[in-house]
Amino acid sequence: MKTKIFSTALMGVLAMGLTSCGSDFLEVSSKTEGTTGNYYNSESAISRALIGCYDGWQRTVSNGPTFAFHYLSELLSDECFGGTGANDARNSAVVDRFDMGEDNSQVDLHNTLWESYYQAIYRCNELIQHENGISWTDEKNHGKYIGEARALRGILYFDLVRVFENIPLVTVPTTANVPQAPVDSVYAQIFRDLKYAAANIPADAYPKASSSANDGRITCYAAKAMIARAYLFYTGVYGKEPQDVSKAEVLQGLEDIIQSGEYALVPLYKNLWYCASTQWEGSDQAGWKEVSSYAGEDNVENILTMKFNYTSDYNGNAGGNNAIQMFSVRGGTFKAPYGQGWGGATVSASFAASYPSLDQRRTASIIDLAAEGIEATDAYQKAILDQRDYTGYFNKKYTARSGYHQSESGSWSLTHYYDGLMAGDFQISQPIGYTVMRYADVLLMAAELGSPNAQSYLSQVHSRAYATQNEDGSVNTPRIIVNVTKENIMEERRLEFAFEGLRYWDLLRQGVDVAARAIVASGQKVLNGGQEGQIAFRAENITSKRGFQQIPLTQIQRSNGVLKQNAGW
Repeated sequence: MKTKIFSTALMGVLAMGLTSCGSDFLEVSSKTEGTTGNYYNSESAISRALIGCYDGWQRTVSNGPTFAFHYLSELLSDECFGGTGANDARNSAVVDRFDMGEDNSQVDLHNTLWESYYQAIYRCNELIQHENGISWTDEKNHGKYIGEARALRGILYFDLVRVFENIPLVTVPTTANVPQAPVDSVYAQIFRDLKYAAANIPADAYPKASSSANDGRITCYAAKAMIARAYLFYTGVYGKEPQDVSKAEVLQGLEDIIQSGEYALVPLYKNLWYCASTQWEGSDQAGWKEVSSYAGEDNVENILTMKFNYTSDYNGNAGGNNAIQMFSVRGGTFKAPYGQGWGGATVSASFAASYPSLDQRRTASIIDLAAEGIEATDAYQKAILDQRDYTGYFNKKYTARSGYHQSESGSWSLTHYYDGLMAGDFQISQPIGYTVMRYADVLLMAAELGSPNAQSYLSQVHSRAYATQNEDGSVNTPRIIVNVTKENIMEERRLEFAFEGLRYWDLLRQGVDVAARAIVASGQKVLNGGQEGQIAFRAENITSKRGFQQIPLTQIQRSNGVLKQNAGW
C-alpha cells in the first residue's frame, strides 16, 4: 500500500481502539482480531499503525475544517484577504482582520481544527507508548517507525502552538481534562520529537528520499529541516534559545541535508506547480491534449509533502485536500487547468505588483484574471457579483484543477480532472498535496543562520527565479550574486514561498509589530458583490492578540473552564 492512500478504517479514533471483523470464508473462530491492548504485538502492526498516524495528520485538512492550517496561514498574512462569497458568513473576515467585530457569533472558528489535531496526536501517542512492548528484530525499523511517529507529533504540536500558543501538552493516549502547558514545555517536546526523528530515522530508510518511493514519508532530512523552522520561529518570537537546541546544531542539520545529494532545485520554478506548468491544446472538434512540464509532487526539490487522495465521501471517509476549494476561483474560470472553488484568500493586488518585472515566480504563483483573459468574459463578470474582497488575483500554486473530458456522446467539455483520472466530488476529493518543506527553504534557512556558504545558497534561489527555457528545451539560469543581509533573505523568502503558508510565520517571528505593520499596509480597495469597497486593518487588533488565534469556545466549555481564552479575544 502506498502511504498516500491511507486506510481510514485502519485506526480507531481516540479511545475507541482497534477492532477488525472477520468474514465467514476466513473460518476464524473469533470475530474480534485486535484491540488497543493486544494489537501492538509486532513490527508489522506498528508499521500499519504508523499509516494511521499519517492518516490522522492528513485528516487535519480532509476532515473539512474551513480553516485548515495552510489556508488559515494565508488569511493571516499580508498576501491574502478573507474573500469567499459576497453573501457568506464573515468568518474568513474575522480571521483576516483579527477582529470579532466582523461577526461576533464566530466563537468556534477553529474547533474542528483543534479536534482534528488532538485526534492525530492521540494516534501518535498510542503508537509511541507501545514502543517498548515490541521485540524489535530490526533496529533500523525501530528507529524509522518510532522516529516518523514522533516527527508527526512534533509537526502537529508545532502547528498548534503557532496558531494558539497556549495549548495542552499530551504525550500519552488519554482523554483527561488537561490544562494548557507553558509554551517552553511545548517547544521542548517539539524539539525532542524532531531530534529523535533526525537521529533515528535511517538516511537510507527509503530508496531515495526525494523520489516517489518515499511517497510522503518523513525522513531524517525532513526532521532536520523542521527543527530549523521551529528554531527560527521560537528564537524570533521569544527572543531566547530553546532548551537543548543550539544554533550550531541546527545549522549543521541543514548542511547535512545540502551535502546529502538527495535534493536540488527544480531548474524552472514554474515546474514545481501543476497549474503553472500545464496547458491544454486542441479544439472541441479535434479533442484536447494536456501538455505539461510539471515535475510532480515527488520532485527532487520537495523534502516533505503532505499527501491526499481521491477517496473522500460523505460517509466518514476523508482523504482529499478540502482546503483547496477555499483557495480556488469562485464560480470557476471556464479555462483549463483551473477548477472552481469558493473564492477564499483573494490575493492582494499590491503583493502581486511587488515582483520585479523579470521574476518568473509571479506568473507561476498568481492567477492574474485580467492578464489571462478571464476577467473580461461575460461568464466571469457574473461570477464577480458573487465574490467578496475581489482583487483580480488568486493563488495559482494551490487551486483546484480541471481539464477537458470526452463524454459518451463524443463532445468535449471542461470538467474536473485529476492526473488523468475522473474521480470524486470536486468539493472533497482534491488530491493536491501541500509542499511542507522545499530544498529552497533549507538553502535560505542555512543562509539566515550564518552558513559560510550563505551567499551561494541565497544566490542559487534568487538566480533560479530568473531562469528561462531555450527553444531546445535547455534552461538558461543567470548567475546573480545577492548580498547576504537579513533584509535580502527575508525578501527572498517573501517572493519564493508566496502562498505556501510560510509568510505570516516569517512576519511574526520578526515581531508582532512587524507583522502588524505589513498587514496594515496591505489594505486596499476591493469589490464586494461587484461594488467598490475598502479593506482596512487595525494594528491594535493584531498586537493585542500577540498575533495568535482564539481558543475555540467549545473546548473551553468542555474543559469546565480549565482552558483559558487567549488575550485579546
